[in-house]
Amino acid sequence: MKAGIIKYVSGVVLGVCFTALTSGAWAAEVPFNKAQFDQDVAAGKPTIVYLHATWCPTCKIQTPIVERLSTDPKLKSVTIFLADYDTEVALKKSLKVTQQSTFVVFKQGHEVTRSTGQTQEQAIRATFEQAL
Repeated sequence: MKAGIIKYVSGVVLGVCFTALTSGAWAAEVPFNKAQFDQDVAAGKPTIVYLHATWCPTCKIQTPIVERLSTDPKLKSVTIFLADYDTEVALKKSLKVTQQSTFVVFKQGHEVTRSTGQTQEQAIRATFEQAL
């Protein structure tokens, strides 16, 4: 039963992301894709990885903030990769992330900052702006 609920929630989240991407509402927010992530970082593009979990209370506070920020014209050039904390084991290991609700920010091909557990929009914005 629990696995079915998780599969359903994951499907809904992916469906919402796909709908938003195709409608242009979240132009800079995409599901994590290792090849695309590696390509963007190698090209020096402003990139953020958001490791989140559907069960995480902090992530539930962060998610609408991330959605708002992803539509901010100032952050238009930033790609925000949404990575599932529970399934992206290799990513967590490579980035040395040990907690969900973590943002890892890249600029010009290098990690410039990271934060875990931020829930204030202004603080998250400041973290995201480090990619610019």
